[in-house]
This record gives sequence, C-alpha cells and structure tokens, in this order.
Amino acid sequence: MNRRHFLTRCGALGAAAATGAVPLLAGCTAQPARHGATRSYAAPDTSFSGGACGLPPVNVSAQREIRTVVGLRPFRASGFVVRVEQLDDTRVVHNYGHGGSGITLSWGTSKLAVDLGAPGHRGPVAVLGSGAVGLSNAVLLQEAGFDVTIYTKALPPETTSNIAGGQWFPAFLFDPDKRTAAFDAQLDAAARYAYRRYQIMVGPRWGVRWMRNYYLSHHAFNESGLIGMQSPLRDMMPELRDLSPQEHPFPGYDFVRQFDTPIIEPPIYLAAMLDEFRLAGGKVRVGEISDRAAIRALPEKLVFNCTGLGAKALFDDDELTPIKGQLTILLPQPEVQYAMIFGDQYMFPRSDGVLLGGTHERGEWSLEPNLQRKQELLAAHQAFFAGFRTCRG
Repeated sequence: MNRRHFLTRCGALGAAAATGAVPLLAGCTAQPARHGATRSYAAPDTSFSGGACGLPPVNVSAQREIRTVVGLRPFRASGFVVRVEQLDDTRVVHNYGHGGSGITLSWGTSKLAVDLGAPGHRGPVAVLGSGAVGLSNAVLLQEAGFDVTIYTKALPPETTSNIAGGQWFPAFLFDPDKRTAAFDAQLDAAARYAYRRYQIMVGPRWGVRWMRNYYLSHHAFNESGLIGMQSPLRDMMPELRDLSPQEHPFPGYDFVRQFDTPIIEPPIYLAAMLDEFRLAGGKVRVGEISDRAAIRALPEKLVFNCTGLGAKALFDDDELTPIKGQLTILLPQPEVQYAMIFGDQYMFPRSDGVLLGGTHERGEWSLEPNLQRKQELLAAHQAFFAGFRTCRG
C-alpha cells in the first residue's frame, strides 16, 4: 500500500488536498533554479523561476547512493494510545503507537499525556524511551517543573525516530474502520499543539524548516480527507492549491496539489532535544526495562511509557504491529528544496541527503534492507525525475 493511498484510508477524515488562493509565478517555461544555499533556512523555497515549472529534478542514480536504512513504524489499527494505567503504587501514562506520525505528533500527544498524568503529582518522574515522543514528553515535564529521568535501551542516533523522513503531516496512523470520534478529537488536539510547537523551533539549531510539498495522483483527490478542502487540518496547510497541467512539469499526472509544511531533520533535531533535556538537568539511564516488575521497582512513581513498538511486549499490546519502512539516501543536492509524494514513492530533501522512500510492509519485523525493493525504487524515481517536461504556459 502506497503512502498516498494509505493517507486516503487512515487519516482522521481520510486524505486528500484542496485548492488555495495564492497563484504561482507566471511563465512556465522551465528555467534554471536559484541555488538553495542562497535562501533563508526557515522559509519555503519558492524561488524557482516559473514556479513549479522551474523545479530542479533530483539526480537519481545508484552511484549517488550513500546509504539505505530501515525502520519499523509502531502501528496500531485504532491509533496512538494516550491513557493511564495503575501498577500498584506506580502511575503509568501511555504515549505510544504513532505509526508513521511519531515526529509529527510527538509534541501534541506528549502534551495530552502530561496534561492527563501530571496534575497533582509531587516528586520525580520517569520517561521510558528516548525517541521523538520520549524526548518531547520529557522536555514538557521539565517545563512543568518536574525532575525527570529517561530510561532507554538506546539513545539517538540509535532510535527508530532517527530513520524517519521528518515531514510534518500525519501518515500511517490508523485504519479508518477503527476510527472513533474520541480519537478524532485527540488527533486534532495533538496535531494543533505540535504544529504550533514546531513553528517556534524553526531554524538550524533544531533542524526545522518550512518546505513546499507536491502531492501527485492519477485520480481526483478525496476532498473530505486529511489534505482535502474539508480537512480538519486545513488551516495547518498554508499555500494549499491545485496546479493545472500548465503549471507543473510532472509527467503523466492530471491531479497535482501543493501545500507547505515544516520538515524536521531527525539527526539534528533529536541530538538538539537530548542536549536540551540534559542542559535542563535531566538524567539518562541506559538499559532495558524488561517487564512491569521493573517499572514498579523504579524510584519514580509517575512513569510515561514512550516505548513505541516496545510496548507490545512490555504491556501486552497485541494490536501493535510494525510497518517496515526503507529509505535510500542519495548525496545531498542543495538546489532541491521541495518534497514529492507520487504513486508509491516519496522524496524529501535534507542537508544530510536526498531521501527516497516508498515501502510500507505491515507485520514485517526484519531490519535488513530489501535490495530488490531498493533497485525498484531507484528505477522508479530515476524514471520520474528524468521525465520532467517543459511546462506549456
């Protein structure tokens, strides 16, 4: 199942895009783009001469590959968990199961978790896990005045969050037939808080910037979906609009939509978050919490469970299952400052390389790269970008 189709199926209200109001620059003959290094780090790069018609293609070849990585998304058909569980005298607040939306929603679900579990507590607090969710949960607890210790079996860069692409938008979050009104309300609250939080983190210190996104489809978009005109996230998608065939260079796609989102670079962001936590007096204990007895034995009597897939065994959550994702990263290409989602594939440019993705294997636990799939993805991306056409405008 591809990213576009999965967004259609498992967004809070489906997936799609809609029309904005800001026109692109006139004149669609493809011309050289201004080098990305000359732009502000924070702002979306819209300097391409001729608007989308001037987008520089990605140079895709096996010779430009610098690494291929695999990560396991912690997916639950009914969506992420934010709830309280009592283990004798230890209060556990769960915050896990984000699928492919861990970085996107981490601040928001952590805000929900802290608001749920922290009021009235006195004394130190523990956080289990040091990925994007665990770190944001820990920082919010520090901001609330608590002494916090993170317990984790691995630190960045050895976390699942380090493998994420980092585009801000909910994806691979739940199955639509499992959706409830209560979960929709949680998702809306989490998305809005996270969206605002990342805005105050824009800049090179955190590795957060704005980027233009292009969603491509052979079929009309679902307007009631997450990226649709009636989306509950509509006001969090600036510059949302349709592009006519004369306004884009993408071959074979009749339906093209754009909007801007933050993009977060995990290698920069997670390291900065860990530094921030430690500078604020946070403590880190590296080691595995193997069972509930180990949680009961912790000196902290308020514990936030941000273990992702680890919660499957730790708390017997049979609904948790991995969705294996694989990324092939090419050499950085600074002039490429836009993101693409087309068919089974997607492309996100970052300072550490150009990410090519498009694998979503539910129930697959292997962390070994699928070499055949890598070759297929490289070929698909190469054909797509080599086929950029001259706009007719």
